[in-house]
Amino acid sequence: MKNGSLFTPPLSSGALYGITRGTVMGLATEAGITVSEPNLTRYDLYVADECFLTGTGAEIIPVTKIDGRVIGNGKPGRVTKSLVKKYHALTQVSGEPIF
Repeated sequence: MKNGSLFTPPLSSGALYGITRGTVMGLATEAGITVSEPNLTRYDLYVADECFLTGTGAEIIPVTKIDGRVIGNGKPGRVTKSLVKKYHALTQVSGEPIF
């Protein structure tokens, strides 16, 4: 997240085409957040306002440090927390339960 927009690496740069990734991008778009897929550098991550990772098992994981550098204020950001809530709400009403 930077200046209210969500940035994620494009699939062409090695990002995996994942259901969780796509779902979070959709939830962000529905929330009025601009989503784009530019090639990102390490510097882009260092200066991000917020950062998170997505994955099937992990769902949405806030990132507060990269290479020992604090991201944002060092705590999970407002947008990250909001997307986690939206994602959990969605998975409560759709998808296959995992036991």
